[in-house]
Amino acid sequence: MKAWSKFVIPFVIMTVMLSACSFGGDDKESDKEQQSALKVMYYDEGAFFQDYGMVFSALYPNVEIEVVSTQGIYAEEQKDYEAAFDKFIEEKQPDLLMLDTERYKKMAQDGKLYNLDAVIEKEKYDTEGLIPGMIDYLRELGGGSLFGMTPNFYSQVLFYNKDLFDEYKIEYPTDRMSWNEVIQLARRFPVEGDAKERIYGLKMGYSEDLFELASTLAASEGISYVNASQKEMTINTDSWKNAVQTALDAMDSNSLFFESMNNQELNNAQTYEDYLLRDPFISGRLAMAIGDNHYISQIKQASENEKVKDKVVKNWDLVTVPVGQQYPDQSNMTSFQNLFAIRAESPNMETAWEFLRYVTGEEFARVKSKSNNYNGLPVRTKYITDAEGRNYAAFYNLKPSTFNSYKDFDKLPETFWGEFSGATQQEFQKVKDDQQTINEALEILQVKGQEMLLKEPPAVKEEAPAAEANTTTAE
Repeated sequence: MKAWSKFVIPFVIMTVMLSACSFGGDDKESDKEQQSALKVMYYDEGAFFQDYGMVFSALYPNVEIEVVSTQGIYAEEQKDYEAAFDKFIEEKQPDLLMLDTERYKKMAQDGKLYNLDAVIEKEKYDTEGLIPGMIDYLRELGGGSLFGMTPNFYSQVLFYNKDLFDEYKIEYPTDRMSWNEVIQLARRFPVEGDAKERIYGLKMGYSEDLFELASTLAASEGISYVNASQKEMTINTDSWKNAVQTALDAMDSNSLFFESMNNQELNNAQTYEDYLLRDPFISGRLAMAIGDNHYISQIKQASENEKVKDKVVKNWDLVTVPVGQQYPDQSNMTSFQNLFAIRAESPNMETAWEFLRYVTGEEFARVKSKSNNYNGLPVRTKYITDAEGRNYAAFYNLKPSTFNSYKDFDKLPETFWGEFSGATQQEFQKVKDDQQTINEALEILQVKGQEMLLKEPPAVKEEAPAAEANTTTAE
């Protein structure tokens, strides 16, 4: 680990400039040269140095970085992961914590994280260049104060093919359209023709699963099918009926394309060129598609291939993903998955803040914007741009939703999800086959789901101690 922390990459030194600060000192260069330590909590040591550590260490070679891996927390099945997580922090005492939003919220409430508001004000840390809504969102989770930040965020957008919209004289989609509006737009495209050659209106989701599609629509309205903390089903409601009806109408229109269809194309691919054109949006047969920044890389990869570049979509742009009518400025497809926070009792707060300040700053964003962005997009909007003027602001024009449809799922019986998923497929297939109504399906799922929630876990049979077992055998 110490060898890693002293490793200096010449390229990084040339491309990254020092932007250091301290909690109180004025001599930034002398602070940089002081020997210090930093213990970081991350899921893997190698991944940490690849993602952040090597760049930081190039600028701060005197900071000895130790990574404590969280993989051991999840090594055993049927473990109380919350208790194991707390025990891990208590034993390892990391300075920097890597948290998901739920743990960030809980630890902030419990007073276990360092409040960043004072140091941000004192150091005149630039919050204006961050993606809109991020600081407000994290403050909301933190009960009004900021306790952590992240270098990257994840977001999906709605890609659209301008040429197809022009050909069929249909107006382009716009930012903050509702799901119903986007689905209606998709239905205006023709649905005739062979499946391998026809036009599709909208690509979304993995499979033609009615419950999966309805869940996506419901989540945008802040609606869940189960209250996990209370172990109570909430699927038999008018809101869920509307979500299922909208999803069913969209599927019946034959205007939707699903990733499972794409996998069929992948299986039929004979050449590398077939592989590049397997996606109907890339090959110009799809009007709209929901995707993230990796979709852009796929389009670019195909457009650079001499054999297929003329078949690849060229005149495309993007807008924000569809939103719920109740929350038109929020998206549950925007998220901050790796939040870094400083432990309240850390003995190395200044060094931890140096790290946090740097990896959320301009220079780190500039360097990372030239990489593959597998960890998401940089949180500095200046580096989320397109040379051809496309609407890349769509990636950050919506605030992340505070609604978590999977909240407290760890409190449910372990068999619940698998059993309930099977029940939804069975009951909604009957709806698709006109064998029962949506109301009837939701009533059945409400009852079945409640029974699954209240199911007691199987009792674990205790084995007799070895000495006792041997005595019994001898007798």
